[in-house]
Amino acid sequence: MPAMNKNTIMQIITTKKDLQAAVSACKAAGRTIGLVPTMGALHQGHASLVRRAVADNDVCIVSVFVNPTQFNNKEDLAKYPRNIERDAELLSSIGAQYVFAPTPEEMYSAEEMNTTFAFDFAGLDQVMEGKMRPGHFNGVVQVVSRLFYLTQPDKAYFGEKDFQQLAIIHHMVERSSMAGTFGNLQIIDCPIVREESGLALSSRNERLSAEEKQIALGISKTLFSSLKWAKSASMAEVQQRVIDTINAVDGLEVEYYEIVDQSTLLPTNTFDHAIGCVTVYCGPVRLIDNIKYA
Repeated sequence: MPAMNKNTIMQIITTKKDLQAAVSACKAAGRTIGLVPTMGALHQGHASLVRRAVADNDVCIVSVFVNPTQFNNKEDLAKYPRNIERDAELLSSIGAQYVFAPTPEEMYSAEEMNTTFAFDFAGLDQVMEGKMRPGHFNGVVQVVSRLFYLTQPDKAYFGEKDFQQLAIIHHMVERSSMAGTFGNLQIIDCPIVREESGLALSSRNERLSAEEKQIALGISKTLFSSLKWAKSASMAEVQQRVIDTINAVDGLEVEYYEIVDQSTLLPTNTFDHAIGCVTVYCGPVRLIDNIKYA
């Protein structure tokens, strides 16, 4: 195996055995490891996570795996964009040393594929995305914990666009750390990356037509406007105005908009430490975004 540094040619690994061999070599050499879990269809939001992982650690591992156990809609799973060649080209250009791109059969046994992963979410899975997509976060915890075991990272990087997911991963690591499962693993929260227009970058944006991308701008524009509304209106008024404003855009339909405490994800009576989380359908494409009020 070649010496591992930030100029090493990137390697694509497809088996757990080869990944663990690479990780063992890194650990034996005293290298720090940064992990960026992704489902591929990479964009500049992902790239920002990878660049930070490359800067912070001796070795950067990026997983590219469309995890079937977190999809409760088979059609959504089938349509999720995949382009490993383009992803690998991007990752190589920004300094990742390893890409882990397994098949579902490599990651899971048949029993694991067909059994809901059990985990105590302390209620974090009962609101917003969890309420709309039962079992989704079970699959998220299943795959992320598996990746943590396989890569033994010192730091793992996640974007704040998936804010509820990020809160659940923090919860998982805090619970696991008490048992010493993941050592001193640090979860690094990274801010949302937006297009110049304000649209939050998402792999699902690839499924939007040019016209739909213009329509989808109504989501972020409304969220940013709500920061002003919050200075003079009640929380209930802001919440309803966000929903009504987005729904007034032809082609957009709000699934939910909740203003919650950033730590507990529970409803709050104050904008202090509050975050507004929204899911909107733009045609058939389901988009998420959020805005911090303080």
